[in-house]
Amino acid sequence: MAKRDFYEVLGVPKNASDDEIKKAYRKLAMKWHPDRNQGDASAESKFKEVKEAYEMLSDAEKRGAYDQYGHAGVDPNMRGGAGGPGGFGDAFGDIFGDIFGGGRRGGGGGGGRQVFRGNDLSYAMDITLEEAAAGKESQIRIPSWDSCTPCDGTGAKPGTQAKTCTTCHGAGQVQMRQGFFSVQQTCPHCHGKGKIIADPCNTCHGQGQTKTNKTLEIKIPAGIDDGMRIRSTGNGEPGQNGGPPGDLFIEIRLRKHDIFERDGDDLHCQVPVNMTSAALGGEIDLPTLAGKATIEIPEGTQNGKTFRLRGKGIKGVRSSIAGDLYCHIVTETPVKLTEHQRKLLKELDESFKKNRDKHSPNGGGWFEKAKAFFG
Repeated sequence: MAKRDFYEVLGVPKNASDDEIKKAYRKLAMKWHPDRNQGDASAESKFKEVKEAYEMLSDAEKRGAYDQYGHAGVDPNMRGGAGGPGGFGDAFGDIFGDIFGGGRRGGGGGGGRQVFRGNDLSYAMDITLEEAAAGKESQIRIPSWDSCTPCDGTGAKPGTQAKTCTTCHGAGQVQMRQGFFSVQQTCPHCHGKGKIIADPCNTCHGQGQTKTNKTLEIKIPAGIDDGMRIRSTGNGEPGQNGGPPGDLFIEIRLRKHDIFERDGDDLHCQVPVNMTSAALGGEIDLPTLAGKATIEIPEGTQNGKTFRLRGKGIKGVRSSIAGDLYCHIVTETPVKLTEHQRKLLKELDESFKKNRDKHSPNGGGWFEKAKAFFG
C-alpha cells in the first residue's frame, strides 16, 4: 500500500510551522497510542504512521528532502535520501559514470551488503510538577531484542544455513539500467540482506532475534518541562545487517496540578479571598513548591490583583535562577447567608450607597457614565 502524504497524516498544511507540526503530532499520538487502544491493531498502525510522519517533518533536513523529492527523498532504502550516499546523488553519479566509463557494476557500491540503522522508539512518561521541579530517577520497561538461541542469531532453522542471494550475489543491491541511466536499488529478492533463508527458524521466523523486555534507569533532570524529550542512545530498535540500533526518546508529559499552573519557569495560582478580608486587608498563607509563604494584602485589595513572589517558581533545565510565583487574588462573594448576616450586609450596603464615590473606586464613575448613556 502506498504511503500517505506526511502532511496529510498529521493534518497540517505544507507551510506549517514546527510548533504546529509538534502540536498536531502530540494530539494524534495521544489519540492512537497503543496503551490507550489495547488490542486495536488499526490504532497501532495509525500510531506508527503518525510517528513516522513527525520524525520526518520535525527534522529540517529530512523535511527539505521530503518536500523536494517526496517519499523517495527520505526512503531509508536509498541510504540517506536526496544527495546522500545511495540516494539521488548516487543515482546521478552512476549516470555520469556510465557515460565516461567509470560506472559501478554488480549493485554493491562497495561490495558489501546494505546496512540499515534501526528505527527510533518513543515512550511517554507522566510526571508531577513537583517531580519536574526537583528531578527524579525512574525505571521504565521497553521492548528489547535478544539473539535467537535455537538458531544462534542466523535466522535459519538449526542444521541449515542461509544461502547467498542469486539476484544480487550477496551485495544486497542491484542496478536498474535503461540507456545511459543506471539507478542503484535495494535487491527486491533479499531486501538488502544479501542472503536468502530458505528454511527459517521456527522461533524467530528468520529474523535472528526474539523480542523481550528490559528495564532502563532514566534520570529526569530538575526543571524539565512538558513536551521536552530525553534521548537514550542505542535503546531503539536494532539495525539490520549489522547496522546501529535506533534511539529511545522519552517524552515528558506534565500532569495537571491542583494549585499551580506552569508557564516556562514561572508558576501561577489563583488565591480565593472573601470580600471582608479583601476589604480589611491582612496576611494570607500561601503554598509554594518550597514550603509555606506569607503575603500581606493591603486594605481594599481588588479582585484580580496579582502578587509576585520572586524566586518561588521553577529553575528550568537551562536556567541559572528560578522563576517567580504569581498569586492572582480572586475575591469571593459569600453564599448561604443567615438572616443576621443578611441584615448586616443590607445595613452595610446602605452605608456604601450614601458615599458611593468614596467607597467604590470604579463604581461612581461607571454609574455617571451609565446615566449619560441613557440620557
